[in-house]
Order: sequence, then C-alpha cells, then structure tokens
Amino acid sequence: MKADIHPNYAAVVFNDLASGEKILTRSTATSDKTIEWEDGNTYPVIDVEISAASHPFYTGKQRIMDTAGRVERFNARFKGFGGKK
Repeated sequence: MKADIHPNYAAVVFNDLASGEKILTRSTATSDKTIEWEDGNTYPVIDVEISAASHPFYTGKQRIMDTAGRVERFNARFKGFGGKK
C-alpha cells in the first residue's frame, strides 16, 4: 500500500438510535462525538437510524400494511378510467 493516501482505519462505535444497541467495530468513518466503552477506552460514536438490530428484515417483526384500504382507494380513484367505448 502507498503511504499517506488511505483514510485512517480505527475503532468506532455505531449507535443504533432505534434499538439502542451499540456496536464496536473498525471503520474509516469519523465523528467528533465520543463515548466511553465497556473496556474503559473512549471511542468516536456514530449514530445510525437503523441497523441489523432494528431492521424488520433481520428482526422478523415486519409491519403489516393496510393493503385493502389502499386497493379500495385506488379503485375508487380510477373507477371510470380506461372504460370500454
């Protein structure tokens, strides 16, 4: 690898705002916000809206959509559209 062309790859804490889970990993992402980890060291923390800990695909808790109401609204809206002449 060439020297001085790659970003700094260091330990970072990702904080899932939806579930509250925190994950310590290495990344090139940086932040001015810091947090003290369980090992007593201070690491930069990056807040994320969603992660595998809170995403419905990974948790299996998917929301049920009101598809019947949407279909009825669609049919009511386009009731006479494309009718036979």
